[in-house]
Amino acid sequence: MDNNVILESERLRKEFGALVAVNDVSIKIRRNTIHSIIGPNGAGKTTFFNLLTNNVEPTAGRVIYKGRDITRLPLHRIAHLGIGRSFQITNIFPNLTVLENVRLACQSLGKHNFRLFNHYQHFRGDEERAGQVLRQVGLTERALTPARTLPHGDQRKLELGMILAPDPEMLLLDEPTAGMAAEVVPEMIDLIRQIHQTSHKTVLLVEHNMGLVMSISDCITVMHQGAVLAEGTPSEIAANKTVQSAYLGGLGWRVVDSGQ
Repeated sequence: MDNNVILESERLRKEFGALVAVNDVSIKIRRNTIHSIIGPNGAGKTTFFNLLTNNVEPTAGRVIYKGRDITRLPLHRIAHLGIGRSFQITNIFPNLTVLENVRLACQSLGKHNFRLFNHYQHFRGDEERAGQVLRQVGLTERALTPARTLPHGDQRKLELGMILAPDPEMLLLDEPTAGMAAEVVPEMIDLIRQIHQTSHKTVLLVEHNMGLVMSISDCITVMHQGAVLAEGTPSEIAANKTVQSAYLGGLGWRVVDSGQ
């Protein structure tokens, strides 16, 4: 296996009866890159994403992480290997504070796990780590705020913080800007880029926001009808006539800067 590849799928396939949702997809995600998966509705990208973390069991094929077959491992085992993933629907504890949400995420993979009745000093390291993560995602001033009262954009940041808490090597982000107001999307783009650059994490994301994808990605995989249609840099994808016809409606796209 190429040591520059951290995650790969080998002829991954998912059938729902007669429907082939993912059709023998093989892709390689290189270390320390941001790799995006795009495609029209029904392209199979979300199903493929779920196959990578065994939220959906494949009909055939394998998922390899750092040389290890993780195809059948449950999500919590995958998390222990260093993969953190988000979902389209925000996944937080609404009645806990922002700090408590992140601290529990730290505990989940720590030696104390969910021994909630231990003396508070046992969790001091988790508390310190939670504080670091809140600074990283820009939620320090919201630390004692109940999570349910946060604006949606801040809830997405909190979820990202919960994924970062155990310090995974790779992040799988499923539409991280879903439901966010347009004016706060650039802030999330910059946050993902900053985390990638400062923490040297590999990021794989499924995203419908073309501005985000084109401005942040090192590599883009385009799916169509369950299969890989094209793969390349943002410039290559934007210039690809087949992609324009199948996904972009024949419209040309240019690479945009997230700060504009």
